[in-house]
Amino acid sequence: MPIWYYADALRQRQGPFTAEELAQRLRRSELNADTLVWRDGLPQWQPLRERMAELPPDALAATATDFAYTAVDADSSPYAAPAAAIASDERYVAQGEVVDAGFWKRAAALLIDSMVVGFVYYMALIAAVIVLGIGAAAAGSRQGSGLGDVATFGIGVLVYLLYPLVSALYYAGFESSTRQATLGKMAIGIKVTGLDGRRLSLGRALGRWAATLLNYLTLMIGFLMAAFTQRKQGLHDLAAGTRVVDRWAYTAHPDWQVRGLGTAAKVVLILFGILYGLALLGILAAILIPLATQN
Repeated sequence: MPIWYYADALRQRQGPFTAEELAQRLRRSELNADTLVWRDGLPQWQPLRERMAELPPDALAATATDFAYTAVDADSSPYAAPAAAIASDERYVAQGEVVDAGFWKRAAALLIDSMVVGFVYYMALIAAVIVLGIGAAAAGSRQGSGLGDVATFGIGVLVYLLYPLVSALYYAGFESSTRQATLGKMAIGIKVTGLDGRRLSLGRALGRWAATLLNYLTLMIGFLMAAFTQRKQGLHDLAAGTRVVDRWAYTAHPDWQVRGLGTAAKVVLILFGILYGLALLGILAAILIPLATQN
């Protein structure tokens, strides 16, 4: 009896299954005619529609297409995770319930993203300062050269302008990608969409990033609005016409959406809570210990 494997929507190999078990999953719409499958003897992964004759006859009726996959190379190992990618246009499904990402989920994602952006910023800043510093030192050795002043000015400009540049590229680039999410949002399991659920264009994602300035001008109240608005939108979402939803919203599997915080969000919030608590205790200790020793 042949043993079957298939590639799920996350490009992971699932199995082993018998032909009957594969047919049952097809009838439950967990698979479709375009799902990549493999069994011993096949030279490569193939769409299920090409192997339908090998399944029980009653499985032939279940051929609805929810996902589209790209083919894998013929010399790919059949036991490797197949190179299956969801086509963005066909992935979008307008129907079904939509679970909006609440304030705490978004906060957890923002904490991760802030660390990523901060790390990239400081690495880029250090590299730029080293390069400009070397240039300034070399120019300073030349009497009458004004290049040293130019390099010093350039370092000052970088300190103020590099962070927003890195932040804009990071948020706009990731949120307009096929994943519709930054690294933090991917980790928490949420994504950014337009009000119609579709992926943002790069220009619109950049506009959403620019609109976050409104949150700072309102002393962070714009961020807090995500806890009270009907669609869990922050002020920048309202301005840009966007919303943050579960990663499975607007897909063929809205039933996979998570309403609660989820394990990843809980872990991130707890870890950052502990770190901030320790930092606060350190500050208090630095203030109180000298006062206590003086008395």
